Amino acid sequence: MTRFRADPAAARIAPEVTASLVNGRARLSAGPFNWEADLPVAIGGENLAPSPTAYLLGALAGCGVAFIRDTLAPQLGLRIDDVSAVARCVSDLRGLLAVDGAAPDLDQIAIELRVVSPEPPERLEQLYQAWLERCPIFLVIRKPNDVQVSFASEPSPAPARPPA
Repeated sequence: MTRFRADPAAARIAPEVTASLVNGRARLSAGPFNWEADLPVAIGGENLAPSPTAYLLGALAGCGVAFIRDTLAPQLGLRIDDVSAVARCVSDLRGLLAVDGAAPDLDQIAIELRVVSPEPPERLEQLYQAWLERCPIFLVIRKPNDVQVSFASEPSPAPARPPA
C-alpha cells in the first residue's frame, strides 16, 4: 500500500485475454496461462471445455475466495480458516439461438460466500462490506459499464491452385 500511495501509476494494470480458434474451440491466453472454452452441444459446441458463462461465474466465485483470503482478511487483520463460494445464474439457451420470446441474458445471478473464522460477527461484517465495495468482478457485474467493441473482417485466403 505504501508503494501504491507513493506511486499510484504502479498500481494500474491492464489485464488482457486473447481468444483464438484452435481445434474447433476457443483457446484463451493470458500471460503464461492457456485454457479453452466451448459451448454446450445444444447450441453448436462440443461441451469439451467450460462455457464462457461458467468462466464468468468462476471469476465471481474465485474473486470471492481469493480476494477475501489473500487481500481483505490480511488487510483487516482477520483470521480466516476457510472460505468458499458458489456462483450461479439462470440462462435460456433459446435466446442464444434467437428463438422468439427468449432472451440471451444471464438472469438471477447470485453468489453465496461462506467464511469459517473465529472472528466476531461484527468484524466479519466489515469483511463482507469491504468485499461488496471492492471486489472488481462483483462490481463489473453489478454496475453498468461501457464496453468498447470493434469488429473486423478479412477475406479468406484464395484456395491454392493445383499444379498445371
